[in-house]
Amino acid sequence: MCYTQNRFKALLSACVLSLIATAGWSQSLTWLGTLGGGWSEAYSVSADGSVVVGWARNAAGQWRAFRWTASGGMQDLGTLGNYESEAYGVSADGAVVVGGAFNAAWQRRAFRWTASGGMRDLGTLGGNESLAWGVSADGAVVVGWAHNAAGQWRAFRWTASGGMRDLGTLGGTWSEAYGVSADGAVVVGGAHNAAGQWRAFRWQNGVMQNLGTLGGGRSCAYGVSADGAVVVGESDGRAFRWTASGGMENLNTTYASLLTNGSVLWLARAISPDGRYIVGYGRNAATGRYEAFLLDTGPRCTAHNGDVDNNGCVDDADLLAVLFAFGQTGSTLGREDANCDGAVDGADLLIVLFNFGSGC
Repeated sequence: MCYTQNRFKALLSACVLSLIATAGWSQSLTWLGTLGGGWSEAYSVSADGSVVVGWARNAAGQWRAFRWTASGGMQDLGTLGNYESEAYGVSADGAVVVGGAFNAAWQRRAFRWTASGGMRDLGTLGGNESLAWGVSADGAVVVGWAHNAAGQWRAFRWTASGGMRDLGTLGGTWSEAYGVSADGAVVVGGAHNAAGQWRAFRWQNGVMQNLGTLGGGRSCAYGVSADGAVVVGESDGRAFRWTASGGMENLNTTYASLLTNGSVLWLARAISPDGRYIVGYGRNAATGRYEAFLLDTGPRCTAHNGDVDNNGCVDDADLLAVLFAFGQTGSTLGREDANCDGAVDGADLLIVLFNFGSGC
């Protein structure tokens, strides 16, 4: 009798702990505000979601690059000698920011910013203008577009040692690079095909892959996860997420429950290295403004031995977590999907039971 009561109390306690842990994994949407004006757009996010960069109108109506943190809000990053700038990419730790700013001659130039060094002009491909859209995890590789000697926009990949490299096109004459994987090996963006149509691309080992559309006439890729497997962007006015196995999905459909009536996620600009956080801009119906957004899609799945709450012990709490989530499917199930097959089912339950007591 005493054992049964204690067992019940232990299970009840584990249930409460499981619910608390699950609440900590909840999805969320945060609107970031402005620099005093009526518009802002977010373009990139650090690995842990704590730093967001983009551009916003200040009180004078000028576009200025910003770096946002939850504790400090928006920081104006300045310019390259004129009065407008934009931030489009940030390193994994939030320390390196890249984008574009006008110089004194009113030429837009790609920049790389650090707190200690400020903005650095990265040059061009032989023309007058350039713009940096993305940066690798360590801040060493920068991608974007630059004018070549013929005045054509071309996607580039920049390193301190090698300068700018022209990445080519999908058969047309124009291209732009917007995002880069953690190691700098995978680049994504948009390029004209032979018919002059704008298409999202994924570049690796010197080859561009056409990613298609959401069923309409155009698309463009803006962000890519650390491993190069998940791409985000915009197709026909809607934010998308792409994977090799699932193709393009409309984020407005996938996360409809997070959107108030009339709110729309128009464009996804970047995704965090682990694929969890997505930033971009859309319409916030609550304020009636076009605003930057931060979308937390929940933890990405990593296969494990049944230790759902990741405390080193496979126990009652892990068993209850799987039972409560039993039958759920999708790409953002978290650690309840122990084998990462997209469903919380009997296989996950068996993993917990087989390893029950391990590490305890």
